[in-house]
Amino acid sequence: MRGLGLLLVDLQDVFLGTLPDRERLEKRLCFITEASRLLDLPIYLSEQVPEKLGNTIPALIKLAEGSFVFSKDSFSAWESAEFQDRLKEDDIQHLLVAGIETPICIYQTLIQARKDDMSVTLLSDAISGRREEDAPFVVRTLIDHGVLVLPSESVFYSILKNTNHAKFREFTKLVKKYS
Repeated sequence: MRGLGLLLVDLQDVFLGTLPDRERLEKRLCFITEASRLLDLPIYLSEQVPEKLGNTIPALIKLAEGSFVFSKDSFSAWESAEFQDRLKEDDIQHLLVAGIETPICIYQTLIQARKDDMSVTLLSDAISGRREEDAPFVVRTLIDHGVLVLPSESVFYSILKNTNHAKFREFTKLVKKYS
């Protein structure tokens, strides 16, 4: 889909290991990665200081093979000039965003993206953080800044629009696979 891309933020084992809901999150991330591939959406993966903290987990790297991976040392992925250049090159006007941590890297990335008038949708079932109690406050603030917040299936079914979409059957198989 022209103009739409997926950003996966900091899905490194060192961070995932601190989450109370790691297994649930990884399952949703695999679902949205496969769904994005199926629908030909470009995928971007940020890695926080990978030379010290390691790379994106192998399961996602495998599913997102050939995707744009970039490192960062700021909390916001939006501060990466390399990422910004790639979005322009790919003519991305709307980003779907998932990953960790909601109150830190996700928050800062989306606030900056909105300041630059990028349209963004936060995939509410594909985010997490060490302190689950922080998420509601962060999500409310992001909504106040114009971020759409929806579960991934709502977003992907909206992209498909109807059962006549060429990829509908394949997509429903993914839904079942990750249910």
